[in-house]
Amino acid sequence: MEIVNQLALFLENRPGTLAAVCDALAAAKINIFALTISDTVDHSVVRMVVSDSRKALSIFEEHGTLVVENEVLMIEHDNHPGSLSEIAKKLASKKINIEYAYLSGSPRVKRGLLILRPNNVKKAFEALSG
Repeated sequence: MEIVNQLALFLENRPGTLAAVCDALAAAKINIFALTISDTVDHSVVRMVVSDSRKALSIFEEHGTLVVENEVLMIEHDNHPGSLSEIAKKLASKKINIEYAYLSGSPRVKRGLLILRPNNVKKAFEALSG
């Protein structure tokens, strides 16, 4: 588990926009570890954790893309029923709220990846480390 920077991009909700973002990151040799997209009527919010958030932030700002950076927890966890419940219970016991989360784990792998945005990142890190 580690505290990492997540980038939230506000993009036009139209075909090809995500491809352009991914192309720019690939050209800079920046890997995407996790990504989620939420859409609204006229734009999408793309949240991502990448291998070099500083470099990615610079690329997006150079292209005039509105980007918000914030800290999240990146947690590699066991890929079995109940593992997210265990994490959520530990945080609840310390009165830490989960604002949002996204995760992935192939059915064939033993470990998954969870990106978690708690209301207090440092307190959540401590709660889950102990």
